[in-house]
Formats: sequence, C-alpha cells, structure tokens
Amino acid sequence: MDIGIVELSRLQFAATAMYHFLFVPLTLGLSVILAIMETVYVMTGRPIWRQMTKFWGTLFGINFVLGVATGITMEFQFGMNWSYYSHYVGDIFGAPLAIEGLMAFFLEATFIGLMFFGWDRLTPVKHVIVTWLVALGSNFSALWILIANGWMQNPVGATFDPMSMRMEMTNFFDVLFNPVAQAKFVHTVSAGYVTASVFVLGVSAWFLLKGRHTDLARRSIAVATSFGLAAALSVVVLGDESGYEAGENQKMKLAAIEAMWETEPAPASFTAFGFPDQEARETKWAIHIPYVMGLIGTRSLTTQIPGINDLVKHNEGRIADGLIALDALEQIRAAKGVATPELKATFEAHSANLGYAFLLKKYVDDPRQATPEQIKMAANDTVPHVWPLFWSFRIMVALGFAFIAVMIYFFWKTNFRGGDYPRWALRAAVIIIPAPWIAAEMGWFTAEFGRQPWTVDGILPTVLSVSHLTAADLAITLLCFVALYSVLFVIEMGLMLKYIRKGPIDDVELTDEWMARHNSRLSKDAEIQPAE
Repeated sequence: MDIGIVELSRLQFAATAMYHFLFVPLTLGLSVILAIMETVYVMTGRPIWRQMTKFWGTLFGINFVLGVATGITMEFQFGMNWSYYSHYVGDIFGAPLAIEGLMAFFLEATFIGLMFFGWDRLTPVKHVIVTWLVALGSNFSALWILIANGWMQNPVGATFDPMSMRMEMTNFFDVLFNPVAQAKFVHTVSAGYVTASVFVLGVSAWFLLKGRHTDLARRSIAVATSFGLAAALSVVVLGDESGYEAGENQKMKLAAIEAMWETEPAPASFTAFGFPDQEARETKWAIHIPYVMGLIGTRSLTTQIPGINDLVKHNEGRIADGLIALDALEQIRAAKGVATPELKATFEAHSANLGYAFLLKKYVDDPRQATPEQIKMAANDTVPHVWPLFWSFRIMVALGFAFIAVMIYFFWKTNFRGGDYPRWALRAAVIIIPAPWIAAEMGWFTAEFGRQPWTVDGILPTVLSVSHLTAADLAITLLCFVALYSVLFVIEMGLMLKYIRKGPIDDVELTDEWMARHNSRLSKDAEIQPAE
C-alpha cells in the first residue's frame, strides 16, 4: 500500500471529523441548558425564562443543522476511504452506529421540530418534556458514537474468524460496557457542557457590555456558571479516568503523551513542561511533578508505567508471536476448514498478537519473510509522533483548569456579589468563547493521533485499512470537503452573529410587561420596609 494514500486518507478523515466536532460540543451542552431554562419557566411561569429558551434555542437550531450535515458525510467516509476497515470490523463497529441512527438520531430529529414549532400547540409541561427528549437524544447519540470509537481504542467482546478474515462480535454487552467507551462518553459530554456554558457566558457578557437585554443576560449567566462549574470540575475528574484507562489498555499512548522514554521507578512523575526529541529519545528542559503520573496512570504509588523504549522491545516480541499466529492462519485457510486441532490450538494461543504481524505489511508482502531489521522497524512504528501528543494534551489540560477558574469567579460574582461584574471580566468572558473548542479539538487529536499506527488498537494497522483509491481521488475530495465545510462554517458563524446581534425577538412585550410589574413590586416592597 502506498503510504501517501494512507496519509491522505487519514488527513481527509481528520479534516471532516474535526470540522464536525466544531458543532457537536455546543449541541450537547446547549440542549441541556435549554431544558434547564424551560424547566424554570414551567415551574415559575415567568415569561423571561421562556424568552431565554427561545433565544438560545435559535442558536442551538443553527448549530444543530450544521452538525447533522457534517456528521452524515463523516459516516459515509468509512465506506469511501476505509473499505477494508469496514469489511474487517463492520460486524462490531456497524452495530452501535446503526443503533445511533435508529434510536438516538431519530429521537432527536423527531422532537426537535416539536420543540421549535410547538410552543403554541403544546401545553408548557408537554413542551418541556419535548425539550428534555431533544437533550436526551443529543446525548444518547454521542453515547453510541463513542461506544464505537471506544471499541477502536479497546477492542473487547469480539474475536477473529480465520475463514472470513473478519472480526466477529462475541458479546454485545462487553462492547456496550467497554470501560474505555464509558470513560470517553462522560468525558466528552462534560466537555460539551463546558463549551455551551462558556458560550452562553460569553454572549451574555457581550450583552451586558452593550447594555442590552440585561435581564436575560444576568439570568443566563446564573445558569451557565452553575451548570458550567459542575461540568468543568467533572471534566477534570473524568479526564483522570480516561488517563487511567489509557494506562490499563493503551500503554504506548500514555507513554507518548507523557514523553516517557524510559520506565521510571514507581510512582512516575508528570512532565509539566519540556521539549520531546523523538530522534534522541529524550525530553529536553523537562520540569517534573513527582508522583502525579503514577496516580493518574495506575491509581497507586507502587506500580510502574512502562516507558517507550521498553514498550518497543516488548512489541518486538509481540510481532514475533504474531508471526506464529499468521503462519497458523495461512495453514488453516489452505486447509479450507479441515485444519487439525493442533493447528487451531496454535492459532488460538497466539492470535492476540496477529495484528502486530500485520504491521510488517508496510515493509514486506509476506510478513513471515520479514528480516530482524524489518521487525525492529515495525516495532518502532508503534511509537506515535510524541511532540504533537505531548503539547496537545497539555494545552487541553491547561484550558480545562482555566475554565474551572473562570466558572468559579463568575459563580462567586453572581451568587455572592449581586452580579457586579467588572468590565474587564466581561471582556475576558467574550474573548475566551473559542477556547472550549480548542480544548475539545486538542482532546480528540490526543485520543486519535495517539492510537497510531492502529485503526483498531492492536488488531488492524492503519496502513491496511484504506480503500484502493488514487492520490488524485483523495486530494480532489479533500479539497472539496475543506472548501464545502469552510463555507458551511462561515455560514454558521454569520447566522450566529446575526441572531446574537438581533437578540431575543420573541415574547418581548410579554416579558417587558412582566418585568415592569416585577420591578414595581420590588420598589413597593422596599418602600414599606421599616427604616433601620
């Protein structure tokens, strides 16, 4: 396989996936914020909360449409650019995607129309139920997608069939309750909640700076800071769980993220800063924090985290073991199903490392003919590029702690200082609106780039997964995708900015009348209070 085809296929999928994920986090978080706001409206009857739900719902709708458009294209790419991958693991990977389409997406798509057009056709209680169902559908959709992705990171509940040359599901519940998938789901969803909270906070801060829609803005900040603080704290906790799962199931990814070249005595330290040099296999000017990596990766102070060099040597052994499985596999296929029990037993005993033997396909057509030097080269290929992983992870973590600080500050100002926000703080809230998207993209880059050279970790190398396309095919479609998605992104930004500048346009008179009566009651109550 031409390596250029593989790299172009990876680049095209990465471009479409990262464009798509510009829309997903806001959909996940804003759907829940809408449901919270409308619940307050139903409980209190105050029209300001209905106006808030409609205003933020308009922005949610714009984002939702673009997310659907980019997501559907991304799923079709499995058949277009990754046909052998689809053939090899379609029995497992296809199941959660099908369930997502049949259950979660249909639930979301069915009720989103009722949410937008049912305000005057449904009772308030029925309408808020619809809004919660939209939020449930949005998050439920993410669950099934992340179950599929989690299986690629930790392939459980499946076995390889020598005759069909495919992975076949053996236990659906192992796939469903895959600990990696569950950790990814809660971490990703919490990140979406933070994204929406920062977005609502920033737009509301802009309204306060302009002196417009201040009642809506202050109430929106109250919801965003309460919801966002809980979400920001949970992102850190759940990110720690993802780190632990990587330490259990993807040791090379964890070592690469940490630029840990040598195995350290337990507990391993965390490298807060440094410049990884992959050629020299060292990290220059490294600043270490003792014990932290040991606690994240192993949850103990006595368990080592293996370094990259030791893992490479270990993978050489796994490749050699996989060659035994590959030789047995070829004999079983030649026997056309009448292989001896001893041959089948040999394959079963070594089949866990069959994927490592496939890494040699990059260098030789028949991996059984590989030289010791080629085996070493294939083992070195199991090390992803370290410095992009090292820095993307640290950017994500730094932003995560920054969001906690922002939410704590605005929560404190909202609840204990009467909503007295300095103008510098409001300006900062506007400026950081893009930051959660940067953190989310860095997180996905870490998760997916760190899995290389595998499409399915330890099972199927990326180099074997692609379709038989030409470089010209891939280059043309890549340019078309980037151009189309860029246009869609510009359209979304234009619509978002248009409706933010326009502000709330529904229930304005009703809300203004209610607020006038409310303020009048507050003034009368203040007048009849006894003097101090």
